[in-house]
Amino acid sequence: MASFKPTKVQVYPKLGEKVTQDTLYWKNYKAPVQIKEFGAITNIDFSPVAPHNFAVTAFTRIHIYGPFSQEPVKTFTRFKDTAYCGRFRSDGQLLVAGCEDSVVRLFDVSGKVALRMFKGHTKAVHITDFTSDRYQILTGSDDYTCRLWDIPNATELNTYQEHTDYIRCGVTSKLNRDLFITGSYDHTLKLFDARADKSVMTMDHGQPVESLLLYPSEGLLVSAGGRHVKVWDLLKGGQPLVSLKNHHKTVTCLCLSSSGHRLLSASLDRHVKVYNTTNYKVVHNFDYAASILSLALAPDDESIVVGMTNSILSIKHRKSLDESKEISGQQRRQPSYRVFVKGKNYVPKQDDYLVSKPVKQHLAKYDKQLKKFNVSKALDTALETWTRLRKPEITVAVIKELDRRGTLKNALAGRDEQGLARLLNFLIGNVVDPRFAPVLVTAAEMILDIYQSVIGQSSVVDRQLLRLQELLEREIDYQQDLLEVLGMLDTMFASSLPRKEVPCPGVSRANGLAQGESSISRPQVQAT
Repeated sequence: MASFKPTKVQVYPKLGEKVTQDTLYWKNYKAPVQIKEFGAITNIDFSPVAPHNFAVTAFTRIHIYGPFSQEPVKTFTRFKDTAYCGRFRSDGQLLVAGCEDSVVRLFDVSGKVALRMFKGHTKAVHITDFTSDRYQILTGSDDYTCRLWDIPNATELNTYQEHTDYIRCGVTSKLNRDLFITGSYDHTLKLFDARADKSVMTMDHGQPVESLLLYPSEGLLVSAGGRHVKVWDLLKGGQPLVSLKNHHKTVTCLCLSSSGHRLLSASLDRHVKVYNTTNYKVVHNFDYAASILSLALAPDDESIVVGMTNSILSIKHRKSLDESKEISGQQRRQPSYRVFVKGKNYVPKQDDYLVSKPVKQHLAKYDKQLKKFNVSKALDTALETWTRLRKPEITVAVIKELDRRGTLKNALAGRDEQGLARLLNFLIGNVVDPRFAPVLVTAAEMILDIYQSVIGQSSVVDRQLLRLQELLEREIDYQQDLLEVLGMLDTMFASSLPRKEVPCPGVSRANGLAQGESSISRPQVQAT
């Protein structure tokens, strides 16, 4: 005998929410793990090598965390003042950081004491990075200069003083050890070549520049400052391509997804925006509790790490395959730990014969009644669930299952005034919802057929039937208006693009009750 299959409750998108592949991808993260740091978190950097630990720069410390650790696996505290921009070298063995005291420190990740200290800047050093050959360091300071340093000899190689304000962001080329780009509060971006004595390209961002990002191909540069995120084509002499203004406060940091197809920007407005790098449209949005200063993505987007002004480090890990397959909804109460491990601490011996116990199926109350063919009680239970939780999905799923079995009419019939009023109340609240209309219109038609002979015997039921009729008439009028607009748009598109079909977004609402219009038409109900 086949086992009973529980009613499948469909998960509907929220009205006005467009569910796309990006929505599903970026929502597939667990609840955030929050760690309290010692100060505002100004920089986060992932190690390029496995296991991809990440360095968090906050106040006078740099903490290194493992992929899933909630405690630092390493701490660097050899700073006399606020530390800035702790970054890994491409081999993951060295880490460099600037400081408010103008000294640049180089650390061995496996040690604690600084291997090198580079002195030459006269003010706070906010930017540090390694060149692609691993033997040089780029630094940028509030003294308006950026400098190149030689690691083996701990000497300064070159100084560039072209900016006229603080240098707060910079990035080195991963393809050419001689190229690097800096951004300043003087609103400019400058591309430098270490083989030349001055910058070879200048771009005007128009706002104090807070962050820079090079695409992997290094043909495109992204800058963030003020409320703007701008994309520049370096192969065309720094030509501006796109200017984005989706934040309402200063954009502080940028990040690129592992595939390079999505760009992320974070701002003091507490939002992280995800852009499609093909058309630069916003495809997703994250909200956080405080203003965001730093953002980083783990390799393969396994986790999103955000640092905020309130000293909170937020880490969201991607769900595993098994976790992402779990159906959202009401979860049954989990047994206690003692019950769960009872008898499971026994280690089987070689000659033991294990008999597996069949797993007991836990059914919802309405499913138990459906299993016993108590269709009216199953519908009543579903209506009670809607009254209690205000989630119509379960009630709609039960009605759909009853209709599939051919017993919906039996479940609707034979109701007293109170039962019919509750059913009509549910229909009035949900029948014009385009998500549920195809199912509920069928139920509404059956109710009118069954109870038309008793109209006039109850003022409560009569008022609800009139209300239901008004809703359906109004929805039909909406459909007719939308179809007329659709016809006019088709004519306009046909005249401008005679050989191309253009879909119209207005058709979605018009199709909501299209299945029920022909059968219900305009039901005439008169209360006496």
